[in-house]
Amino acid sequence: MKKIIECVPNFSEGRDPEIIEAIAEAIRNVKGCSLIDVDPGRSTNRTVYTFVGGPESIIEGALAAARVARERIDMRKHGGEHPRFGAMDVCPFVPVAGVTMAGCVEIAKNFAARAAQELKIPLYLYEEAAEHDYRRKLPDVRAGEYEGLAEKLQDPRWKPDFGPTDFVPEWGITATGARKFLIAYNVNILGTSNQAHRIALNLREAGRGEDSPGSLKEVKGMGWFVDEYNLAQVTVNLNDYQVTPIHVMYEEAKKEAAALNLAVTGSEIVGVVPLEAMLMAADYYIEKEGLFIYQEDQKIRLAVERMGLNSVAPFKPEEKIIEYIVAEEPDEPLAGMSVREFIEEIAARSSAPGGGSASAAVAAIGSGLGSMVAKLTWGVRKFEGVQPKMMEAIPVLHEVTQKLIPMIDADTSAFNEYMEGLRMPKNSEAEKKARTAKMQAGLKTAIQVPLTTMRLADSAWDALNLVAEYGNPASKSDTQVGARSLETGIWGAYQNVLINMEGIKDEEYRQATLAEAEQLTLRAKEQCEKVLNLLEH
Repeated sequence: MKKIIECVPNFSEGRDPEIIEAIAEAIRNVKGCSLIDVDPGRSTNRTVYTFVGGPESIIEGALAAARVARERIDMRKHGGEHPRFGAMDVCPFVPVAGVTMAGCVEIAKNFAARAAQELKIPLYLYEEAAEHDYRRKLPDVRAGEYEGLAEKLQDPRWKPDFGPTDFVPEWGITATGARKFLIAYNVNILGTSNQAHRIALNLREAGRGEDSPGSLKEVKGMGWFVDEYNLAQVTVNLNDYQVTPIHVMYEEAKKEAAALNLAVTGSEIVGVVPLEAMLMAADYYIEKEGLFIYQEDQKIRLAVERMGLNSVAPFKPEEKIIEYIVAEEPDEPLAGMSVREFIEEIAARSSAPGGGSASAAVAAIGSGLGSMVAKLTWGVRKFEGVQPKMMEAIPVLHEVTQKLIPMIDADTSAFNEYMEGLRMPKNSEAEKKARTAKMQAGLKTAIQVPLTTMRLADSAWDALNLVAEYGNPASKSDTQVGARSLETGIWGAYQNVLINMEGIKDEEYRQATLAEAEQLTLRAKEQCEKVLNLLEH
């Protein structure tokens, strides 16, 4: 899985367009960073930037932005409505995909250490990165704001976690840390601001006070009226969408509105949203309504429709869902070829693509044929009695096929690391040792690719058995070819594991890997025969 981290730095400048753009441009120029949003506020004199990247690039992006702020923002001249105590006031790192919260804590500390050393600025750690409980919540850390910072820093309890301990008047101080993804979300109400606020009070965690908490955890919110939309909104921050998901907030708001005889006319996501949050909503409505939807794009469409996310502005997944925003075109020169081109490339006078890529392609064809037969059986009236079986098989075979296709190219590039090692110098003992280690690591990578092909293909057998037993009998030959192709793909991948294993010196790794590969090959033979036997009865 691609590693994606979101960074949402807030800078104490919301009025000077040149400074605002200079910070944005600094982020854009960092390779691997995608600047998603720039939200300046004149009255607050504050700008919020949202960008995403990998573990290394996200730190570089934050540092690039901080460098501009260090040069262009002077806190001695700053004033605004929003609480603040630094030129780069806060800089949180948020795990989005493939990264843990602990990983983001380390990223925040790495950023803090580098910023302190290079820019000579002080930083506090807050939220999940805080090393003291009293520094965990941002309002506590920022208490007294910039004006009280000089005195605050004289208190040993408020010594910066990184950087100089003395007051830096032109900068102030920065709070950096790691937190969960915050979703800004509005539910549309055909009513008044007072009515929307009443609903918000019933739902938000703080409720109306300690004696009257709301029903939803990790939710902050209020009600207001939006003149441009001519409707009221319950506007909330979902501080942890895994505790209170978007769809739960929407459905609960509908219940509260119905109790007041008010209509709900959809909702909107302000800013961006993780893919997981949208799929959680889709899965909720799929289960609630007994639907059968397995394709991701259709799940997104269902979530958008059920929550009315197009009601006040178009919801464009490619512009709203983080993973789609940063998605890159897959580097699949082989899988992207026509069938003719792929076969001719295999037949060419070169060692790659070879048997490994061919095996992945054959395995993908095998699971693909099973997927095809299941889909041709599903939804057909005369096969109504086996619909549950097809609904079980289709998602598995569809997903396995999609995952096997990239393995066609992965096998061809599997030897890159080994070849890098082969080209390393070997003049001294140290160089020879480093070269051998690199080559051994490269061989293991070359083994893992066909082994992954075997594992993926193996996960299709149970579903293919269902297709063989309950699928459309008119497609019998397709299922037969699918079974043989799946078995052949696994067998071919196994041969690639064997040939690459010859150079492995790690005996423990060799024995464990060969045992698994042999078991998968044996299971493929047994399962193929089982499928073929089912088709004969």
